[in-house]
Amino acid sequence: MTAALRRDLFAMPPGIYLDGNSLGLMPHAAREAVLRRLGEWGRDAVGGWDHWFGLAESVSPQVGRLVGAHPHEVIATGSITANLHSLLATLYRPVGERRHLVATSLDFPSDVYALQSWAARHGAEVRLIGSRDGHTLHDEDVAAALGDDVALALLPTVLYRSGQLLDVPGVTRLAQERGVLIGWDAAHSIGSVPHDFRAAGADFAVWCHYKYVNAGPGAPGGLFLHGRHHGLGPGLRGWWGHDKGTQFEMAHEFRPAAGAGAYQLGTPPILALAALEGALTVFDTVGMAEIRARSLKLTSHLMALVAEHLPELRVVTPSEPERRGGHVALSHPEAHALSLALRSRGIVPDFRQPDILRLAPVALYNTEAELGETVRVLRELLDTGAHRAAQAAGLVT
Repeated sequence: MTAALRRDLFAMPPGIYLDGNSLGLMPHAAREAVLRRLGEWGRDAVGGWDHWFGLAESVSPQVGRLVGAHPHEVIATGSITANLHSLLATLYRPVGERRHLVATSLDFPSDVYALQSWAARHGAEVRLIGSRDGHTLHDEDVAAALGDDVALALLPTVLYRSGQLLDVPGVTRLAQERGVLIGWDAAHSIGSVPHDFRAAGADFAVWCHYKYVNAGPGAPGGLFLHGRHHGLGPGLRGWWGHDKGTQFEMAHEFRPAAGAGAYQLGTPPILALAALEGALTVFDTVGMAEIRARSLKLTSHLMALVAEHLPELRVVTPSEPERRGGHVALSHPEAHALSLALRSRGIVPDFRQPDILRLAPVALYNTEAELGETVRVLRELLDTGAHRAAQAAGLVT
């Protein structure tokens, strides 16, 4: 077993699970942490708040290590969309012609919805960087979008459909040279790709913790705000963002907590935070460099197997290691049927419209043998046409 392979730390469901880029598997430590917090609730009732009051802040050092930030620059709270709204309320300050917002045509929709909400308030545009092939972005197209009339850009670290990894340091540097505030959505990279947002100089970032961080469905999201912006104070205020030392004075004067903690709004979901608390301990046992090395090894192996045995499936994920994240995207006209047929055989991928089959070999718990078996079953399905009889069983793909 390699250092990064830690199947022993996870509850492994039957079959082969290759959907960790949508929902990571449950670490035993996450379950134990939730049970511990449930025990405190049962034993102490409201007195449990003596344990829970600073829970979000207590995990900031571990979260900060995953994204390359000081503890006071990150906080586990909200969701990607809620955190994005909160940060836009603070940072998006259009002046004169510099008022427009930039995203990409390949973004997860919720990011674009949030940007559109703020653009509409200020009579601005949300400009979407186009894709030449429908799957990936070209560096020169990203650069061309960062014009003199752009106030803020929000880009994904990894494109959710194709798995392309963008050049976070390079694009951040270019944006700042042009006077554009730059933020990153790291949903599809945190826990799989090492980040150093502070060193890169990113203004802000948002992410979820339920994919590669394995903190469970509905896990609190996360945000990073570079220390140079901490003097602004949050554009959206809530009582949990108040300074903890005086929060229960119940004063109507908002005194923001130091750093990113000020961007909390309502009372946190303690049981969900407990799952994150437990899940983060996995990353105390293995470093991100080891995780990234094994992730690249697995995705390279999978892409080679597909090239050799599945020529009907087109790999749309970049082949260069420095340009891909943790999952492999395969294009095929019958991708949906193939996804359903794999699930019926105990192999869990996911599907994205209109023709993308996504496979995520997670460094912490997937093996080369599982990838070989997945490719073997796909070959059998294509040879027999058995996938065409597969029936959808639910709404989530």
